[in-house]
Amino acid sequence: MHETIGRSLGTDYFRIADQLTREELSYLARTRQFVDDEVLPVINDYWERAEFPWPLIKSMASLGIVGDGIRGYGCPPMSPIATGLVHMELNRGDGSLGTFLGVQAGLAMQSIAMLGSEEQKQRWLPGMAALDTLGAFALTEPLHGSDSIALETAARRDGDSWVLDGQKKWIGNGTLADVIVVWARDVADGQVKGFLVEKGTPGYVARRIDGKGSLRSVWQAEITLTGVRVPEAGRLPGARTFKDAGRVLAGTRNAVAWAALGHATAAYEIAAAYASERFQFGRPLTSFQIVQERLVRMLAEVCAMQLYCLRLGRLIEEGRFTDTIAALAKMHNTRTARQVIAEARDLLGGNGILLDHHVIRHMADIEALHTYEGTETIQTLIVGKDITGVGAFT
Repeated sequence: MHETIGRSLGTDYFRIADQLTREELSYLARTRQFVDDEVLPVINDYWERAEFPWPLIKSMASLGIVGDGIRGYGCPPMSPIATGLVHMELNRGDGSLGTFLGVQAGLAMQSIAMLGSEEQKQRWLPGMAALDTLGAFALTEPLHGSDSIALETAARRDGDSWVLDGQKKWIGNGTLADVIVVWARDVADGQVKGFLVEKGTPGYVARRIDGKGSLRSVWQAEITLTGVRVPEAGRLPGARTFKDAGRVLAGTRNAVAWAALGHATAAYEIAAAYASERFQFGRPLTSFQIVQERLVRMLAEVCAMQLYCLRLGRLIEEGRFTDTIAALAKMHNTRTARQVIAEARDLLGGNGILLDHHVIRHMADIEALHTYEGTETIQTLIVGKDITGVGAFT
């Protein structure tokens, strides 16, 4: 089994599989099998048509991998490393599927699990874990991306309800979700609060964003909220300030670091296989020194990403995970994945731009991961403030 698992870990040169429990290996193995058997044979067509892969979502539901470590409420028991391995493997297959899981479990479900009432958890989480109920997380606004703390969507208390007005953009699953976690500023005290808006609520209008060149098989939305009325029971009681939203986001940056590893692993494995099969000048590409050198550099980067991710999982288990550690890992892994994928694309020559070889899809998709959940620049400045004590931005 170690040899089989190793293939999904970029040949596992540093024997990472030895550090995994039997349960973690099981999550990795069944997610990998799903990717190899069901995702890779069909995903290029979905990506090219910008079509949401409903059949794959239904198959994913049977794997028992949705929950990101939430305890109870129908969620599978997953360690932080098992959670990361699932994100890694899904993104090794396709960034759109990985992003879908990140929104469903990492953002929407975790918001309810971390900040919701017991009644809200009982109502929503079991169906979301089974993928019978879809969720979304509406924070980003058209004029507020990196400075999301400056959001302008307003929440006004009106008797036993809240009234929401504003706009959101880049909201994954926003046109599909049954429940949307909407972040809005309370006009009374100026604090950011979270609200659960149910599908079909009057005044909620979501439009799919078309024309994307990245993550084409997952749908993001522009959302307009006009007099959207949410009962007090739909307010997340644990979401009192923007820092509470930040707690949710810190966890997702861990998942993005693992996701970037999945993209880089795919690119490295594809390039290594291609170089061994492709003959030029009467010899396989792997017989040329420069090709070997490039493959080794790619492998070294993949191994570094693996070690980052393994340590992230251990720090979460020990309760020593911080938002600055999350920022550094997210910054490092998405930047490194871009480099590995670009190298793979180049090694494949002209074939590297064909979807048949998958690398160009990973090359496009990593651009979105590099940007969302905080750009490289913002993550760098977060860590910069931590190590210098000087804030470089407001």
